[in-house]
Order: sequence, then structure tokens, then C-alpha cells
Amino acid sequence: MHTDVLIVGAGPTGLALGIDLARRGVDAVVVEKADRLFPGSRGKGLQPRTMEVFDDLGVLDAIRAAGGSYPVGMIWQDGEQVGEHQMFDPAETTEDSPYTEPWMVPQWRTQEILGARLAELGGEVVFGRELTGLTQDEDGVTAHFATGADVRARYLVAADGGRSVVRRALGIAMTGETVDPHPMLVADVRVTGLDRDYWHVFPPRGEGDGFLAICPLAGTEDFQIAARFPEGSAVDVSLDGVRKVVAARSHLAPDAITELRWASDFRPRMALADHFRSGRVFLAGDAAHIHSPAGGQGLNTSVQDAYNLGWKLGAVLRDGAPVSLLDTYEEERRPIAADMLGLSASVHRGETRRGEATRQLGLGYRDSSLTRETREAPTGLRAGDRAPDGSLNGVRLFDAFRGPHWTLVAVGTEAPEVPGTITVVRGEAQESYGKGLFLVRPDGYVGWAGEAPGALTEYLARTCF
Repeated sequence: MHTDVLIVGAGPTGLALGIDLARRGVDAVVVEKADRLFPGSRGKGLQPRTMEVFDDLGVLDAIRAAGGSYPVGMIWQDGEQVGEHQMFDPAETTEDSPYTEPWMVPQWRTQEILGARLAELGGEVVFGRELTGLTQDEDGVTAHFATGADVRARYLVAADGGRSVVRRALGIAMTGETVDPHPMLVADVRVTGLDRDYWHVFPPRGEGDGFLAICPLAGTEDFQIAARFPEGSAVDVSLDGVRKVVAARSHLAPDAITELRWASDFRPRMALADHFRSGRVFLAGDAAHIHSPAGGQGLNTSVQDAYNLGWKLGAVLRDGAPVSLLDTYEEERRPIAADMLGLSASVHRGETRRGEATRQLGLGYRDSSLTRETREAPTGLRAGDRAPDGSLNGVRLFDAFRGPHWTLVAVGTEAPEVPGTITVVRGEAQESYGKGLFLVRPDGYVGWAGEAPGALTEYLARTCF
């Protein structure tokens, strides 16, 4: 089998990348060693920036229909409700940021939606394909599998998780640390005796005990259980084990847990790959960075890895962009991942609340070699920043951005002639942007900002036009 891009792993990262490449007309294949998509709820929180990405990828309506807002935390003690706890700092929806709160969708449902969108675009996931090794040369990568024929690709993307076979085959090390030595249980269950209006929290009853949290999973009849255990404990992930934990730490009887649908145990840690690229192979998602689940940064950072890499691979493979464009993937994404790892750990330790930082709307690429700010004294929006939503001359900007193209936003400035593949939006005033020319990349960040059309022409020639 031959393809332009081989994506190893059908989690949110691999599926999002497959969608982005498919809509760009890039021949790509997603392979997955399991016989089906991941069945659990693990990454259930979608941050506002990821909602914007999903808007562009054409899955936002399905995501919104499948999920819901996070409930308020209800604290229990000795079978009594003793107080409420706001899980997230509130934020108001504004014209430039239409999504401001995290949206809850169980990971298995997110992956179903992404998989359906991939199929709609003509892509596919090949299940039961376990990668065993790879070789690469100047022209491409050959992937070897436990069963079935080799696959030859021009590029390979490792989206195969924290225990990435690809990363190990490349010999890329990960640097990290244990965030919390206490083992954790996470499980999807059916529960009787608890309402779905709250995220039910049961604090430790005594020294040596761990907390228990039972959260209704939006869009389903399930609840997600999370429990922390003393250091060195063995975690029983069977139905009987889950029932014992719930009965010991709450007012619920063991048989209140009527069904165990999925369970796993883990020890929270953070780790960052020393490199995100080796030749024609790229690391994305958990293969490149492993997060504590606190703060909901892992899945979101991973999807945005795919969003960053997708348009660059498309530009090189289909639009004749210089191969050096691919160098900016690690340059841009590794610092972001490092920052998000630190944020996840800080939230886990109770040092930072879930709020503005965890929404990921403030992330950007001001220091990237792909960013050009040509104004002498810019104020407000700058090159490298996320391009805000809003209205300009009756056009909603996110509607203009949607799709695999670049967009030129001209505010109070004459728009120069640009290639026909660039969408142009003109208007006299836009509060979030101010006056000037703003060239918005396919991933929704301002690549170039200025006032002189000549400088824009130079940037376009150096980038991919």
C-alpha cells in the first residue's frame, strides 16, 4: 500500500488530522491496532479553542448535540449535601469568542463523531493493524505491521498515545516527572440514587482515604467515576472493585452501581518528547506529550497539534510549499505543549483554577519564524495571535475562515491583489482587529499583519504562494 501520509492511531489526534488532510485532498490512511475506537470517557472536556477547531473541521453541530455544559459540583459529607463548588471560573460569551466554557463530551463519542466526519470526506480507519517498526529514507517511510502488508508513505504521523511504538522506534526520549504518586481509578458506570444535576464530590473521610467524584456524562445515561488511592495501592478495576470503592466513600450501596462499561487505572504524570520530528516522521498528541487529566488540556492540545500539522502537510504535498514549512511544526507546538504540561500539573496540585488559561484562547505563535508583524507600533491584535471572531461588513469572520484556505482581513485599509485561493474580507471598522491588514492562516492564527501590501507579497512568496 502506498499513501501520502500514514497516521498511526485513531484517537482524537489521528482522526482530526485525517479529517484535515482529507478536506485538502491529501491521500492519507489512519491505522489503529485495536479492533474498534476507544470505548471510554477519559478525555471528556473540550476547551473553547478546540470548539473553534471543530467548527472549522465541520463537526461542531454534532459535538454540541452530543454533549452539554459541566454541572456544578455538589459536596457530600456523611450522606448529606453540604455545599456547592464551582468547577470553573465563569466567562461571558463575546462576539470575538463565541465559545467560552468547556463542553463535556465523552471521548468515545467525540471519536465517533470525528470518525463519521472522516468517512464522510472519503477517509477511513483500518483497524487491527499493529505497528511493529518502521524504516525511513530520503523519499519516504515504510511501516511494518504484525499482520498484513507493509505501508509506504511520504510522511508518517505518530498519534499512537503515551506508549507510542513509533516514538520508541525512533529512539526519541521523553523528559518528565510524576505529578502525583497516588494511583487513580477512572470508570464509566450506570448509577442509581444520584441525580444528574450535579458533579457529586465525596471528600476523604479520614487520613489515608482518597476522594471520590461521580460526574454525570452529558449526552449519555452514564456517570464517570474518579477515585484517588493511597500511594502503593493496587487498583481493582472490576465491577466488584468499583462497587467497593463507591460504598466505602459515599452513602451509596454497592448495588447502586448497576453496570460497569469501562474502567482504567493510572498514575498522573507529565512528560514531553525531546523532539516532535525525526526525518519524515512527526509525533502528535500523547505520543509527544503526556498530561495529568486535571484541567482538561491533554486531548485539546493534541487536537490542536493535528490542526497545526494538517495544513502544513497539505501545503507541502498539494500546494507546492517549501518542505521547510514542516520545520515550523515542532518549533510552534513543542513550546505550547510544554506550557500546557505545566498548567495541567498546576491545576492538579490545586495551584491554578480552571479558567482563562485552561480555555486555550490566549495561545499563539508570536515568536514563530512563520510569523511576521510589520507594523512599527502594533496595539491589540498582533501577528501570531489567534484570529478572533466578529463581524466585518456584514460577514461573520469565522464563516470566512472556515475551510482549508488562508484569509485576508482588511480593516480600514485597501486590500491588495492576492492569489485567488485566499479569501478576502473587507470593511471599515472591526473592534477586535483595529486598522490594518491581517493574513489569517488556515489554522486560525494571524500569520502576517501590516499596512504595506508590498510586505505582504513578500510573505506570501516565502510561505506557500
